[in-house]
Amino acid sequence: MAVAAAALTAVSGIALADTVSNTPSTAPSFNGSVYAVAYRGDTVYVGGSFTRAIVDGKRYDRNRLAAFDARTGELSSWDPGADATVRALAVHDSTVYAAGDFSTAGGASRKKIAALNASTGAVTSFQHTVSGQPNALAVGNGRLYMGGRIAAVDGSTRTNLAAFALAGGSLTGWTPVTDDTVYALGVYGSRVYLGGSFHRVNDVSSTLRLRAVDAGSGALITSFAPKPSAKVFALAIDANGVYAAQAGQGGRAVAYTETGEVRWSRAFDGDAQAITTLGDTVYVGGHFDVACATDVTGSQGACTGGGISRIKFAAVDQQGNLTNWAPQGNGVVGVRAMITLPELDMVAAGGDFTTIGDVTQKRYAAFRPAGAQTQPKAPSSPMVAAYNFDSTDLDGTFADGSGGSHTLVTRTRYGAKLRMTAHGGGEAVLFPPPCDGSDCPRMVLQTDDAPDLNPGAQKISFGASVRLAASQTTDGQNVIQKGYSSGGGQYKLQVDKLPGKPSCVMVGSDSSTIYRVTSGITAADGDWHAIECRRSGTSLTVWIDGTQTGAKTIPAGLAVSNTSPLVLGGKGLSVNNDQFQGALDDVWISIG
Repeated sequence: MAVAAAALTAVSGIALADTVSNTPSTAPSFNGSVYAVAYRGDTVYVGGSFTRAIVDGKRYDRNRLAAFDARTGELSSWDPGADATVRALAVHDSTVYAAGDFSTAGGASRKKIAALNASTGAVTSFQHTVSGQPNALAVGNGRLYMGGRIAAVDGSTRTNLAAFALAGGSLTGWTPVTDDTVYALGVYGSRVYLGGSFHRVNDVSSTLRLRAVDAGSGALITSFAPKPSAKVFALAIDANGVYAAQAGQGGRAVAYTETGEVRWSRAFDGDAQAITTLGDTVYVGGHFDVACATDVTGSQGACTGGGISRIKFAAVDQQGNLTNWAPQGNGVVGVRAMITLPELDMVAAGGDFTTIGDVTQKRYAAFRPAGAQTQPKAPSSPMVAAYNFDSTDLDGTFADGSGGSHTLVTRTRYGAKLRMTAHGGGEAVLFPPPCDGSDCPRMVLQTDDAPDLNPGAQKISFGASVRLAASQTTDGQNVIQKGYSSGGGQYKLQVDKLPGKPSCVMVGSDSSTIYRVTSGITAADGDWHAIECRRSGTSLTVWIDGTQTGAKTIPAGLAVSNTSPLVLGGKGLSVNNDQFQGALDDVWISIG
């Protein structure tokens, strides 16, 4: 790791030492939150609420679980999938353990915990039913430890903690208890450290928020007796002691000795939610924006003694001094998880951020020493068209980000002009606002005739991010359209009627029957939403923000084959063109 031989400490408590780079390595982005990060060799595994990974502008289905090369960012084919949020990951030998809210993983029934082959993603014979919400996993001493808000495992009472044998996978008799939620676990030697919002461990009074129990018996380690002032969200342990990311009035990163005495405490103006160590540096993540100059915060968490900008990321040396590492993330929640890959001198983070400094990097970022950056290799993709609108030529054209040749051209009538707005670290397209009359401004984005964008009877998914207010809804608005219902077949994403509910439409090339599935909920609330249509076999479904909101059965042989262009934002420029009237971004089509 590139670290200065000696740190110069300023009077403000800032250690002017080199750490990993402020600029993230090239890595996949994700369309939903990343809650957990783990690694095995050069492979990084992530879990969360996402449904797609994004590499070099191309999108790949990855339902809440994904893996990629830590050095290059190349997305792996590892794709077990889960049907709800993955909150925790742990790796042992050739197995990836996942826990969260799901009821299926790897295509099999797995109730909130699963074991997956680290190479293939196939589920193993490890199978248990967890009652409650797991939040944390840790491996050590021949066991997989689990913590959360848990009532039982396989019908056997477990009070927020449980353990499984790594050999054979059976539930063990390890039964320490807490009186409230466990958010974090850390295994070091014969100790299992617990962090959370609890006030009692093993029914012992004043054992609040951070304690250790014996890894074998579950007995309370009485020699470790810290006194954290707020709930503990994350833990890291090394030879120097225990590090806790804490909430509070503001938030804190606190270093403890093995007996629980405070070595140093660093305050922020928001919760610290993630923590890890690499060498002699402690890396902290959360939803703070400022690192406080003193350890004192006000009633609303503000730094009363002043501070320095550290947006969602910070690093601290072993004396508690803030280092000059400042990647500067964004978002409200910010960082949810952090780990280090010591063999690669890498710090990795997951969360809800979408930019790091001036770099678009959505929900996962990795930092290595300067000069260690490499470009990722994108896997083969069924993506046939993609547009993020983050750059445009002066003539109003948008290149096809899938690597194809389907350039969009802006076409306008009655004074409409191409307008852009900021979104997600880039730009989105603004379409003409609502207007009554035959000479209202109209605009569409259109390709040349594109027969290779026809799916035939194959699987197809297509979607976009839209922002539409209730006041912008009309009788019908086209978002994505390929073909017409009158001949050659059609697929279309539109927003229907005044309620603003998205719908997906398909018409076969040999029929005029229109198959439409409409979302049960609106997308016209003024916020950005990712809307998607999926056709697989006889199923046509509509999705909003990764959740299915409608389904319809269609004929298995329904095929779409036409020579029409791809059109965004309307049918064309004529009267009654079903003009879209909101903002549009991240349009994509995937076939096969």
